[in-house]
Amino acid sequence: MFFLTRRERFSSAHRMFNPEWNDDENLRIFGKCSNPNWHGHDYVLYVTIKGNINKETGMVLNMNQLKEIIREKIIEKVDHRNLNLEVDFMKGLNATTENLVKAIWDELEEPVRTIGAELYCVKIEETENNSVEYYGKKD
Repeated sequence: MFFLTRRERFSSAHRMFNPEWNDDENLRIFGKCSNPNWHGHDYVLYVTIKGNINKETGMVLNMNQLKEIIREKIIEKVDHRNLNLEVDFMKGLNATTENLVKAIWDELEEPVRTIGAELYCVKIEETENNSVEYYGKKD
């Protein structure tokens, strides 16, 4: 089994908050990340797929295919956007990195399968000190 990882970067604004709470409660729970005027990050996204080598090509898959899927399904939708307001796959979710990484997984899982690989892990570095990894729903 081989594991291949593609790295992408994007910049986005967001606000972590629960709309049922007032600003003071959101500040207490989420700190400065609940700023009502938003804040942003320069995210680093890692998408890891797994698969076996195709004997005819010598590759698990053509990485350009993976790059195009990530660009179309994710980067074009999130880069220089507000995650809370402008990203269709984040609608109704608190824009935490945990929710973001799961939503990205959900967007990529099927398209990755169609190119002959399996999504293994989606990782987002929100800051140089904080990252979240998601390995899908394991039975």
